Amino acid sequence: QVQLAESGGGLVQAGGSLRLSCAASGRTFSGYLVGWFRQAPGKDREFVAAIRWRTGSTVYADSLKGRFTISRDNVKNTVSLQMNTLKPEDTAVYCCAARASSVLDGINKYQPSDYNYWGQGTQVTVSS
Repeated sequence: QVQLAESGGGLVQAGGSLRLSCAASGRTFSGYLVGWFRQAPGKDREFVAAIRWRTGSTVYADSLKGRFTISRDNVKNTVSLQMNTLKPEDTAVYCCAARASSVLDGINKYQPSDYNYWGQGTQVTVSS
C-alpha cells in the first residue's frame, strides 16, 4: 500500500505558476500509474494528468495541454505537476492518486474510480 501526500499549493495571481508535488511513502511509485485530479467548489472531480512511473508516459486532459506538465523524479520518489499561465478557473483542490499498473494496463485512466490511493489534496487559488 502506498500513502500519498501533496504539497506546493497556495495563492497565485492569474498568469503565474505553481509546482505541486506528490510524495509516496510506504513504498515507491515503481509499478504505479500516478494521476492528478482537481475539484472546484460545487463541481465534480476532474482529471488533470497522469504518468506511468515505469515508462514516463503521460496523458493530459485536453483542455490543459500546453499549460500543465506532469513529471516524475526517480530519486525523490515524487510526481510533480507544473502549472503555468494559471487562470482563476484553475482554482481547486488538487489531489494526486495512484493505481497499480502492469505493462498491459492502459494509461488512459481518467475516472477517479480508476485509482485506489489518494492524497488529502492541496488548495490552489488563482486570483484575478
